[in-house]
Amino acid sequence: MPDFAYIARDAGGNRIAGVISAQTERDAVTALSGKALFPVQVAVAKESAQSAGELFRRRRINGQLMAATYGQLAGLLRSGVPLLRSLEVIKDQTSNTALADVLTDVYARVEDGSTLGDAMARHKAFSEMAVSMVRAGGEGGFLEDALDRVAVFTETQEDLKARTIGALAYPIFLAVVGTLVVGALLVFFVPSFEEMFANLREQGELPAVTEGLLWFSESLKSYGLFFVIALVLLYFIFRSRIQTEQGRRWRDRWMLKLPIVGGVFQNLAVARFCRVLGTLLGNGVGILKSLEISRQAAGNWVLSDAIGAAAENISAGESLAKPLAECGHFPPTVVEMIAVAEESNSLDTVLVQVADGLDRSTQRRLDLAVRLLEPIMLLILAAVVLLVVSGLLLPVLKMSSTV
Repeated sequence: MPDFAYIARDAGGNRIAGVISAQTERDAVTALSGKALFPVQVAVAKESAQSAGELFRRRRINGQLMAATYGQLAGLLRSGVPLLRSLEVIKDQTSNTALADVLTDVYARVEDGSTLGDAMARHKAFSEMAVSMVRAGGEGGFLEDALDRVAVFTETQEDLKARTIGALAYPIFLAVVGTLVVGALLVFFVPSFEEMFANLREQGELPAVTEGLLWFSESLKSYGLFFVIALVLLYFIFRSRIQTEQGRRWRDRWMLKLPIVGGVFQNLAVARFCRVLGTLLGNGVGILKSLEISRQAAGNWVLSDAIGAAAENISAGESLAKPLAECGHFPPTVVEMIAVAEESNSLDTVLVQVADGLDRSTQRRLDLAVRLLEPIMLLILAAVVLLVVSGLLLPVLKMSSTV
């Protein structure tokens, strides 16, 4: 059945936006009326790019708010509240309009017979890991536990992101201020020395560093705007390219090869994979199904491909550790622990322990990288300023010695 995006009013006059499945537009209006809703606008979703359903599906919602939502839903379900009633309670009490719209659509789809995981998969507000965990929880009968795990994982990731952004605030401030100051020097201050150095340039005695500085200053003054426009265009081209599957694979492969931070990205992806896989195995989900879900949770296409190859080997009767070691993207210590755990039949417990250890190691490496970044930024800024000053002082000293 096609999907119809709608805007309607309830009995209290509140605006409600959502998507409903129906054979025709008339059937959609009838279904809305049966829910005590008064339709204001109904249109086929794929033909209405500006419809409410399309708009709220593209909205991003704060991760901390999503973690709280997962936790609240898990608590209500564990208390015996039915799923539909739990979704209704959460959507009614949230003050975030974007989340309320998303939950309204999820509620409507679950009411129409969709599973919670399928309804969540239609919205970017829910990560692939969350959708996969909820689907597995719904199929395996541990939905409350799956939602709790997703809540804890989401909150941990958001805390790590917040700490990282906070630690990077000062280096970013240095970079922005330094770029503005140096740019102002090159555009407004350096050109005033060009006439002063004209005689030395005609005689061919102008130092090379000064010649390069004047050339760069003139180029920046004449073509700086075009340079900025080119950077903006390159950014949007790059952004559109990495939206494709090939572009995401290239980006993830490049991220793993970065110095210092490449290991951080690798550890984060491996930790996500191990935590989700351990949780699923601990709840009785089969190894192949668990690998399929956990490869999506890794968040890195290179590792996801390696995990997919491992799943194929396992279906052929091999162990998990061997293909993971052969791909070269898993730390040797992690592979060794997985191999021992397979032999001792404690893979689920060991995987969660591995994830905890990787999270702690990643935090230490991230703190070290940020601490190193501050003096590096200061050194770069000092070197650039020294280059500008030396480029202006050398010819002045040369002229004074000649006099």
